[in-house]
Amino acid sequence: MAEETIAFQTSEKNGWTLWAVKGRLDRLTAQEAGEKADNIFSAAQKLAVDMSGLEYLSSAGIRVLLKLTKQAKADGKEFAFVAPEGMVKVVLAESRMDMFVTIYASADELPL
Repeated sequence: MAEETIAFQTSEKNGWTLWAVKGRLDRLTAQEAGEKADNIFSAAQKLAVDMSGLEYLSSAGIRVLLKLTKQAKADGKEFAFVAPEGMVKVVLAESRMDMFVTIYASADELPL
């Protein structure tokens, strides 16, 4: 791929592993995102996906997020989304992901 369309960064906040996803989470990047997420998720007890830099979310991206949601439930881990904005927030609402995952406006709202 000639141009980078997705980037990841991991940090810690209030005991949570904060996984920032920036760019586009679509059919071209979903496999890479899923693989990165699996690695990060296995080591985290509490995982939050920081969506503040996410510009686009397709159905392929929703599938990655749904897989993480199901895995968190099966493993008894806390899981949340942080700071979705614009069309990403709309797609999460329209796909009803907001019914299954707690969404925080910012990382500062993550509970201890």
